[in-house]
Amino acid sequence: MNLENLHSVYFLGIGGIGMSALARWFHANGYAVTGYDKTATSLTEKLVEEGIAVHYEDHVRNIPEKVKKDRDGALIIYTPAVPVDLNEYQFFINEGFELYKRSQVLGMLTKSCYTIAVAGTHGKTTTSSMIAHLLKSAGVDCSAFVGGIMTNYDSNLLIGVNNEVMVVEADEFDRSFLTLHPDVAIITATDADHLDIYGSKDSLKDSFNEFIKNIKANGQLFIEEKVAAELVLNPNGNINVNTYGLNGGDITISDLKIANAKFEFTFKSHEGNAKGFALAMPGYHNVSNALAAIASVGSLIKQDEQLVNGINTYLGVKRRFEYVIKSDDIVFIDDYAHHPEEIKALLESVRALYPNKKITAIFQPHLFTRTRDFVDGFAESLSMADHVILLDIYPARELPIPGVNSEMIKEKMTNKSIRTYIKDDVLEYFDNHTPEVLLTIGAGNIDTLVSPIKKRLENK
Repeated sequence: MNLENLHSVYFLGIGGIGMSALARWFHANGYAVTGYDKTATSLTEKLVEEGIAVHYEDHVRNIPEKVKKDRDGALIIYTPAVPVDLNEYQFFINEGFELYKRSQVLGMLTKSCYTIAVAGTHGKTTTSSMIAHLLKSAGVDCSAFVGGIMTNYDSNLLIGVNNEVMVVEADEFDRSFLTLHPDVAIITATDADHLDIYGSKDSLKDSFNEFIKNIKANGQLFIEEKVAAELVLNPNGNINVNTYGLNGGDITISDLKIANAKFEFTFKSHEGNAKGFALAMPGYHNVSNALAAIASVGSLIKQDEQLVNGINTYLGVKRRFEYVIKSDDIVFIDDYAHHPEEIKALLESVRALYPNKKITAIFQPHLFTRTRDFVDGFAESLSMADHVILLDIYPARELPIPGVNSEMIKEKMTNKSIRTYIKDDVLEYFDNHTPEVLLTIGAGNIDTLVSPIKKRLENK
């Protein structure tokens, strides 16, 4: 596919966080962009506001005639979440169109750019958004495709003037990240996940090893020090590898302390130390993400004060340790965590920030297969909270699996203060309970509860 010959870009599943960013990039660069999605969301509404035509009825008549008639001038991008029996999908297949996944298109866009790619089963969105903000705040022209809404920019996309530097998330789902060939790569974690795709952690690790092979000659790999022991770090013998971690590695920290709900630290590397960092997005795991972000831009940002300013003005990503209410009486945090290790990291950080308060966690499991595969991990991590509310499983792309439900988690938890609710009924809990620290946790549609819960608590 030659992007220079395109006049139109059509999206099947335009409303996803990654797809919508790609749609906005093409639109901003002068292409005619249209697309389909199942339902309207805040993301699709923003696309429409910007002049992108979006429809919600699956019918071939909604596809622009120019797209249907000029196959060579139209790029069709789809998400694997779109069902194969979708009428519009079937039209393109039957008419002989070549369809591309988002990751393949990102591979095309980044091919001729200096690319920083962030991989890992946790921390991709936070780390890539930190990198984007570090570059932007230091005046480095860059484009960034981020899998969440960056609070600093109220967007999941940054568009550079010349697109010479690109920051992208390298998503391991469906092995999508293997389409990328970055100059700089980060690997934050390789905990078992997406076992419906990979089958085993060994298969997942094999995929990360293939990703490392894709790093350009003379490129750089920054890898979390515990993860480094699991992978083949320099298989081609032509990249520069650095480990990072809070407790050791080539890049680490000192003088870590919590002050005014911020994590203050000194950045340490072989090239020297940089002081004065104060991360407003709390969490030990986010300090680790900041280490990787700072290290990855070292060849582009030379002045320590620019790095410090970038981290200290970074406001985070929506639904990543996002404060909804922060007062003396109650703290309400919303977080996207949907894997046991992410929940563990979240609860450890909240406990460190609020050691004398009781923590109530509302968790919505995401996917039947993930619940089945990690039930023991979910039970262990959620037991770190004082009170837990378990919602019904959010299915996303999956059909129910007999016997797999939230009760599986409850039965294995050591915490005895556990309730189960259907999502639509959970607001009743707040009629008789006012938590000291409340967490809403999950990657499904639990975010739709945030505003009504906030309203109830504020009315109290």
